[in-house]
Amino acid sequence: MSRKSWQLDRRSFLRGVGVACALPYLEAMSWGQASGDALPKRLCVVYFPNGCSLPEKDDAANAHWRWFPLDAGKDYRFTKVLSSLAPFRKDLSILGGLSHPKSRELLGHLAGDTFLTAGDLRGDVYRNSVSFDQVAARELKRHTRYPSLVLSTDGGVGYKSRVSTLSFNAHGKPIPSEHRHRAIFERYFAPDGGATTDERRRSLALGKKIVDLVLADSKDLRKRLGDVDRAKLDEYLESVNAVEEQVRRNEAWLDVPMKPFDASHVDLDPDPTVDPQAYLRATYDLIVLAFQTDLTRVVTYMLGREDGMGYGDNFPKLALGIERGHHTISHDTHEGHWEQWGRFDTWYAEQFAYFVERLKSTTDEHGSLLDNSLVLYGSSCSTTHNARNCPLALAGGKNLGVKHGRYSVYGDDVPLTNLFVSMLNGVGVPTESFADSTGPLPGLFA
Repeated sequence: MSRKSWQLDRRSFLRGVGVACALPYLEAMSWGQASGDALPKRLCVVYFPNGCSLPEKDDAANAHWRWFPLDAGKDYRFTKVLSSLAPFRKDLSILGGLSHPKSRELLGHLAGDTFLTAGDLRGDVYRNSVSFDQVAARELKRHTRYPSLVLSTDGGVGYKSRVSTLSFNAHGKPIPSEHRHRAIFERYFAPDGGATTDERRRSLALGKKIVDLVLADSKDLRKRLGDVDRAKLDEYLESVNAVEEQVRRNEAWLDVPMKPFDASHVDLDPDPTVDPQAYLRATYDLIVLAFQTDLTRVVTYMLGREDGMGYGDNFPKLALGIERGHHTISHDTHEGHWEQWGRFDTWYAEQFAYFVERLKSTTDEHGSLLDNSLVLYGSSCSTTHNARNCPLALAGGKNLGVKHGRYSVYGDDVPLTNLFVSMLNGVGVPTESFADSTGPLPGLFA
């Protein structure tokens, strides 16, 4: 089939001096799409450290700060903590009772090392195993430019029990995570996957943004598009521009070096004008752009490290004015302990709700990104050092067979890896078992 002048290839770019801006799906690209093309099934995991606020249900003064909803089943009631997710009730499942049997008795925060691997770290020698996101990436990478994006607030790999990555390769070695937004952002605009060009470096020095540099090409393209595609192109470029603006603001923070720390605490005092909400949401926006442009179909994002390490430990102070670090909050039993912890869990959930809304409202040729994505949000512990009853919420996947709308509580005989088996099958990676799984998770997928 010959292509007409207004028709576009699915992998088209807008080009400028030193940059090439990947385009989202436009109707003008539909000419080359065969009927019945497979859905672009996507997987994302978002992790928060140190467990969650879980006062007793009969604690009348604090029960509303429990992370888990009240009651189980279809008629569950959100507490304050996850109330921001209420608008997505039909796109959401809350899961309780799941954990990794081999991690339940681990000391410290080693459970975080095994969140996606279910590896056995009970011995003196550190031997982890592959994370289930990398099992998915191994299969889904044939569709995209990058097998996966491995993101975190701190970057790198960290070290035993204080990892700063969720992803481990086939040999059980940690995959370094990325946290510098500029480096991540620029990957969208390097068609060959290379480093930032000399031309791009010069344009950055002159304060020029991506949208500025591709302006002429975008104007030329608009002339060839219909009204619907023009509106979508404008909306996409506005989104790219907004993300780059936030990247610039965040760079000032990430260039501030961390102060020295020992193995149990970090005394970090970054620029007090930093807005951690804007930082997290910029990362979420980058993930949406990655899915929208089909850069990758597998993403992991670690919001913070365990045990008071890294930037995330200071978020309660920066975001909410709480004069304690996240790890201290999770251990402290002072008056107001549950309120402080619950407020911070609520804040984390609000940022995740922002991400879910962005995925739900962003579309490609197959509809809402959320409907074709499985997004797991959770932690490796229920409370600090208690690696049971992991707090977990699964969002999205309407077109992937998920049956949402319940708070389900499983027994100790059902390992967390059963959820991973179901998720892998849901994104089109046929899987009978993973690590210590006993089968798919019952009742979640059709």
